[in-house]
Order: sequence, then structure tokens, then C-alpha cells
Amino acid sequence: MNCRTGCAACCIAPSITSAIPGMPNGKPAGVPCVQLRADLTCRLFGLPERPAFCGTLQPREDMCGTTREEAMEILERLEVDTRPMP
Repeated sequence: MNCRTGCAACCIAPSITSAIPGMPNGKPAGVPCVQLRADLTCRLFGLPERPAFCGTLQPREDMCGTTREEAMEILERLEVDTRPMP
């Protein structure tokens, strides 16, 4: 499966705990990555500066659903379900 054009749910919904250029402490869930362009593409795609999390995240129907909105809902739920317990 290929990424859906104009989606970028994976650049917004999940938290990223490793450093991102421009976000040295990573990013919280629900916050767009600073490397996300206005056209919802990544400035770091294919570059070594791209966080490992992003490079290993592969689109799948069970994660992306059939629409951008569905992808956001799935990834938001996954973020909550995998959050460490206090």
C-alpha cells in the first residue's frame, strides 16, 4: 500500500519521542511535525535526518483506513492504546 496523497495523518496523530530537526524533543501526539509542508508532504522524506520512527512506519489498510479522517481516528486511537501507563 502507498501513502494517500494529501493525508499526513502519520505526521500529525502519533507522538514521536526522538529528535526531529526543528523539534529537538520530538513532538506530542496531535501536533503537526514542523517538517510537514503545506501540501502535506515531508521535507525530510528520504533524508538521513528523518526520524527512525517515520522511516519504519509503513502504510497499511488497518492503519490508514479508506480516508484521511479514518486514518486520523485510527492513529489517534492507537496512540492512546499504546501510551505507557503512569
